[in-house]
Amino acid sequence: MKTLIIINPLSGGQQRELADLEKAALINFPHADGVFTKYAGHATELAAKAAKEGYDWVIAAGGDGTINETAKALVGTHTALGIIPKGSGNGLARELGMPLMYEQAWVALQKAEAVACDVGVANGEYFFNLAGVGIEAQIAKDFAEYGKTGKRGKWPYFKLGTKAVFSYEPKTLRVRYNGKDEIITPLTLVFANGSQYGSNFTIAPRADLTDGQLDMVEVSTVSKWKMALAAPTFFNKTFRPFDITHTQKTAQAIINYEGEIVYHLDGEPKITQNELKISVLPKALKLLIPHKF
Repeated sequence: MKTLIIINPLSGGQQRELADLEKAALINFPHADGVFTKYAGHATELAAKAAKEGYDWVIAAGGDGTINETAKALVGTHTALGIIPKGSGNGLARELGMPLMYEQAWVALQKAEAVACDVGVANGEYFFNLAGVGIEAQIAKDFAEYGKTGKRGKWPYFKLGTKAVFSYEPKTLRVRYNGKDEIITPLTLVFANGSQYGSNFTIAPRADLTDGQLDMVEVSTVSKWKMALAAPTFFNKTFRPFDITHTQKTAQAIINYEGEIVYHLDGEPKITQNELKISVLPKALKLLIPHKF
């Protein structure tokens, strides 16, 4: 297989870890070409060039941002995407069953199979795992703004999330899907291609990357004590107390709200006005998946 390995040298943050990552890549893919990203968007350029030049595989080693940059260049091509997870949540990597230790991940990719998977679309932009509106989108926006002046990490994200739980005011949305027209006021409304945000926090247990549909999950606006009791149950795939989530399968949806709509694509905050269109491209991206998946 003609393979390109794209490594984000800033993911992980430790020089020794980066050296170990390179060593593992050379051991497991000695004939692959390798390149480091140098700026935001560079992975997209590198992956697009690789697809044009007929590479069979492009392996991205980095966090969720690097994975997304690489993936969007490979949609609709014959080049398959492999993932070496180096982020904090690693939602898509976990969904594929990829080991989180990169030494094991390189070995798993040697025996991986290219599977054609679905791609979500929101207002013309791709997402590969989850998109949503509501409190999670607001937290993503706050976190992005905080990152301009403060240090990113799990603790700042936790603090911003906790603050949002007590201050966020749910918005009333008009949602059209599957021939229905509903008015809802959700805490969050998620469109799930994969099942989890990352760290095994599962929002859509029955989501399937290959079924040609998205799982539209409405998380109801409930009292703070109910949400506190329900939160730990999102780390399993069955039990949800208080009827807190409602899920529908759909291939497209339109969300209307008069004014600014804050939403996210795989954790990346976006803003639009008045309308957000969601759809799915069936089997539009080849993903390298370990055989055990």
